Amino acid sequence: MVEAAGQVDRDFASLLRIQAGHCARLGSPLYADLLERAAADAEAGGPVALVLRGHEGDPANSMLALRLMGAAHRRVLEGELPDLQWPTFRQALIDDAEAIRLLLDQPVQTNEVGRCAALLPGFLAVSESTDLPLRLLEVGASAGLNLRWDRYRYDADGFSWGDRDSPVRIVFELSGEAPAPRPIEVVERRGCDPDPIDPVSEEGRLTLQSFVWPDQDARVRRLRGALAAAREVPVEVEEAPAAAWVEERIAESEEGVATVVFHSIVMQYLPDDERRRFELVVAGAGEAATHASPLAWLRMEPAGEMAEVRLTSWPGGEERSLARVGYHGNPVLLG
Repeated sequence: MVEAAGQVDRDFASLLRIQAGHCARLGSPLYADLLERAAADAEAGGPVALVLRGHEGDPANSMLALRLMGAAHRRVLEGELPDLQWPTFRQALIDDAEAIRLLLDQPVQTNEVGRCAALLPGFLAVSESTDLPLRLLEVGASAGLNLRWDRYRYDADGFSWGDRDSPVRIVFELSGEAPAPRPIEVVERRGCDPDPIDPVSEEGRLTLQSFVWPDQDARVRRLRGALAAAREVPVEVEEAPAAAWVEERIAESEEGVATVVFHSIVMQYLPDDERRRFELVVAGAGEAATHASPLAWLRMEPAGEMAEVRLTSWPGGEERSLARVGYHGNPVLLG
């Protein structure tokens, strides 16, 4: 029994170290350090291993390491912990273990608003090619903050777009030929998620903030601005599986409007059969699209060290790679 428990602790340690590496590469020295220390603590059979015990069978894509960090960060936001330094973090896993175990059941929910900078060239491309207002359908929308992308301000070297007075200002590095700015009209914005969050509620705001890495100030500021914008722009995010929801919503398309199905870092979380069904549904709907009622599929998904933004447009089914981007939306390398 002791040997089996030791193996479990080493498995937890490996998982935590892998995430520590990701956090280091993505610019969070705080989380990289905490996760390395947590890995060593798990190997030693300390409170990290005890809090995580029972989650041995969690799927890899459920991001247990980030759920642990989100749980601890949530307790800081609630005023129950003074900070996220290692001594405080480790002691909390002893003194506050029950609350943290309960919070571990909350799936990772991030509305990475910075990713809108990577998606914007796609929306501009659809608007330019169709010259129609856009109807937005987002899969894995969480709280729907990225469905409000047209209400944000974007600034890069030689490029700007959006309302100068927006509470969200997304500053990013841009290389390649910048898209031509143009006005875009959004006539509908809807999303689906297996566990949607209400960004206007205090509970929803706390959840979203808990999953942003607290030493990344720009991400924290963008999220706070997006939460303010959410009060001004209503969005419906339905609790529903991706494929069935998209199939039903695309069927509601009308002439004179371009429908854009989009998502960012979502496909890896879908079961294989659901992902295949979703792709078939979108492709099938594309075959029925017309110039009066076009369909576009815009996605930002993992492609190694960076993510890739791809756009498929119907009628015609032309597919192209628009950009390679950082996982939080910066930098954006067009072409």
